[in-house]
Amino acid sequence: MGYAHDYAAAIMRRGRVPMPPADFVPNWADGPRKTKFYPGADTVPLPGHTVPPGATVGRGLGPAHDGPERAFDLHTLSGMLRDSYGLTGRRLGVQANTDLDALPFHPLANWSRGTASGGGLYPVSIYWVSGPSGPLPPGVHYYATRHHAMQRLLTGDVSGEVREALGVPVSAAPEDPAGPGASGAPEDSAAGRAAGADQFLVLGIKYWQNAFKYNSFSFHAVTMDVGTVMQTWRIWARAQGLRVEPLMWFDERRLARLLGIRTEEEGVFAVVPLRWQGAEPRPAPPAGTAAVRRRDVERSRTVLTFDAVTGMQRATEEHAARRPAAGALAPAAAPVPDPRLPAVPLPAPLPLVADVRTALRNRRSSFGRFDAGRPLSAGHLASCLAAAAAGSSLGGDTGTDTTPVAGLYAFVGHTEGIPPGTYAYDVAAHTLRLVKAGPPGTFLQKNYFLANYNLEQAGAVLVPTVRTRAVLDTVGDRGYRVVNAVVGAISQSVYTAASALGVGCGVALGFDNVSYTEELGLERTGEAPLLIMMLGNERPAPADFRHEIA
Repeated sequence: MGYAHDYAAAIMRRGRVPMPPADFVPNWADGPRKTKFYPGADTVPLPGHTVPPGATVGRGLGPAHDGPERAFDLHTLSGMLRDSYGLTGRRLGVQANTDLDALPFHPLANWSRGTASGGGLYPVSIYWVSGPSGPLPPGVHYYATRHHAMQRLLTGDVSGEVREALGVPVSAAPEDPAGPGASGAPEDSAAGRAAGADQFLVLGIKYWQNAFKYNSFSFHAVTMDVGTVMQTWRIWARAQGLRVEPLMWFDERRLARLLGIRTEEEGVFAVVPLRWQGAEPRPAPPAGTAAVRRRDVERSRTVLTFDAVTGMQRATEEHAARRPAAGALAPAAAPVPDPRLPAVPLPAPLPLVADVRTALRNRRSSFGRFDAGRPLSAGHLASCLAAAAAGSSLGGDTGTDTTPVAGLYAFVGHTEGIPPGTYAYDVAAHTLRLVKAGPPGTFLQKNYFLANYNLEQAGAVLVPTVRTRAVLDTVGDRGYRVVNAVVGAISQSVYTAASALGVGCGVALGFDNVSYTEELGLERTGEAPLLIMMLGNERPAPADFRHEIA
């Protein structure tokens, strides 16, 4: 067993046995920025983008569409980045989270984004490696979220270096007489898409940006953040006939060297090849000596490291280039709910007709605004369960398209037409199966650590589970990143569906995992409950402040 097994066990027990350092207190005054800072880098503002008619959330969460795949251009790339990680509004609503007192002060302002992030810290670094088919001179750019702009970090075509790190030789490029399949990979496979691309988005995680608050727990939280970003992109792209297929297995150290980062400080978690409009890629050979020389300037005077975080980075990058074979996750598949359990039928999911941009920009956490006096409708619950199931498929080389690794449970408290109780969700039958009858509110509140939600007031609480140890046994320690990315993607899907439906939603990690394991009877299946997603109607007319008209 690898280091990730021990870390996963510590995460599950942390509600009862604190992870070291147990006496850690964040130094808020010396905290990092919520972005990287490259002073002196040339900045290229990104253009506007209009979402086309029919780009609905329902289409984004639905199956792949027939017909030709659209290609990205600078406008669609800009729109996807802005709607996912760009700053789109300011959070000033009165709610129950601990940061409420600070929100009116501009230096401590909380800016809304379409993508959710643990603790609202947004540690994902987004790099664009652009080859000659792109609209800008080839190079490496960093997405500056505060300015919605690209900062040039390196000039020159290094797309070949990315392909080599992905395990796709240049000889497999479209210009090769043997064609895209020369590497043995079908053109539409993960490797095939990379072979035919010279535009890539690369996702990194700057650990200190999250660890200054969450210390050893940080690695668990940030790996879910990667999933929320990738799923936002997948929903956004699919709604408009585009495709995003993330790759999570590659030579991480090679990409880190190219980006000028140290993996102890910033891990490289995913690469997304983009099919680009208007030009055939002209793949370059590897650029073994090219590397970004600009360095991020850290705001914090004191930067701490945590053994658990560096240990997990080391463990999960060790065999990062060994992409598992198709179907490798089969032994870790999520169990099917016992068909002998009493069935409670669900209505068909409601159509999610809100356009994807509006839903993402309206997404927020409810933070104490649930109202049990206004029960959740069964249709809304059914729609969010279906969205969660759709989010469990991450595509790319994750293996989760062919092997569902996530199960889903629901604690139903105040939902019309569904008796209070604890249920397993049968995805294939779109049915709830009763695990335990009776209102779950007391259990939920007793096992929640924070004061920003009253779980008893929620209409339902959804719990995604994964057989984490089985995944690690099957594909190694790097599988921990896949596990948590899937869970993050599920949470983003539920958030987006809830926003489209006008339903309140919140996601939290601060609960007693062991108690949930016992309550759901998961010891037998080996499933681990990894987060909770609360759904419900909110109190009418909550206090808020319209910053955009102030």
